[in-house]
Amino acid sequence: MKLDSHIIEQIYKHALDEYPFECCGIITGSRDRQTVHLCRNVQNSLHKEDPSRYPRDARIAYLIDRSEFDGIVSAAKEKGGNVLAVYHSHPEHGAYFSEEDHAAQTVFGEPEFPEAVHVVVSVVNRTIRDMKCFKWDGSIKAFREVDC
Repeated sequence: MKLDSHIIEQIYKHALDEYPFECCGIITGSRDRQTVHLCRNVQNSLHKEDPSRYPRDARIAYLIDRSEFDGIVSAAKEKGGNVLAVYHSHPEHGAYFSEEDHAAQTVFGEPEFPEAVHVVVSVVNRTIRDMKCFKWDGSIKAFREVDC
């Protein structure tokens, strides 16, 4: 899947607006029509409520509220679209798919949306440094870097 340039610009803006915290969102639609959904990272709220259960804050983790996620997916399906990608940023770190990212996306052994691309944006010192995309490869049960 190739991300439209205006989609990438929106992701970059979201990453900069949320810095120094991780941003997160979903891209829905089709190859011809892509829509970015800027999601709220609820990680800080969870960490504040229960730091022993959620030891990481939004500087190094993200979580999209499940009801927000489900609403976006449902609305996309009603319009004939799909989940094309999920994105998040890595403030002060590189654009890589971390062990935590892998674990969060494969709670039941594989991703909920195995065809979706996972976009990671590196933001260092309030500057976009890099963006990489990863896609599930069921043959090796891992995410591989792909062009986007």
